[in-house]
Amino acid sequence: MEDLLTFSLTVFTSFFAITNPISNMTIFLSLTDGASKKVKKDINKRATIVAFIIVALFVLLGKFIFELFHITIPAFKIFGGILVFLIGFDLLQSKKSSVKHLKTVDVDENIAISPLAIPIIAGPGTIVTAMNSVADASYMQIGLVILIFGLMCLLTYITFRASDFIVKVLGNNVISVIGKIMGLIIGIIGTGMIIEGIKISFNLS
Repeated sequence: MEDLLTFSLTVFTSFFAITNPISNMTIFLSLTDGASKKVKKDINKRATIVAFIIVALFVLLGKFIFELFHITIPAFKIFGGILVFLIGFDLLQSKKSSVKHLKTVDVDENIAISPLAIPIIAGPGTIVTAMNSVADASYMQIGLVILIFGLMCLLTYITFRASDFIVKVLGNNVISVIGKIMGLIIGIIGTGMIIEGIKISFNLS
């Protein structure tokens, strides 16, 4: 039971850092600038639902994907760790990650799918984190990962819904600081994935 609690907290922390609802909220606001409340609500709902489905599919099919493409767990952990580290490093340097780079998009409900659902919420870093969590997990842990990401999507939905109010209360400077803290956490998570992959590769204790 204690192991499951530790696992759940680790997965939640990883997802929270990588999906970063507070930072992504500013992207949501810029993409939906000028849209009515109803349109914003529809885009928000569709984006979070699609993001959940995408990540859930990767979690459920993770082991099949590994076997199909002969992907080893150490190789996945090392490459995934490098990718997650780079995303965190970009955030720490106050840069928009190249994985999440956006160009001007018209206010259209199609932005709920792209770029909001993917790659903003369910980007490569999120998918890598999810698949890394279930690389050698039990069915109980796989279910927990899906449940925890569902919770993250709900938190993202609530954050986007209250985005105007949050920006007004916190201000852009505080949001920027939160982004840097999340970048530091993401970088540490990525480094941990790399170390774990190397340990498994060389049978290090």
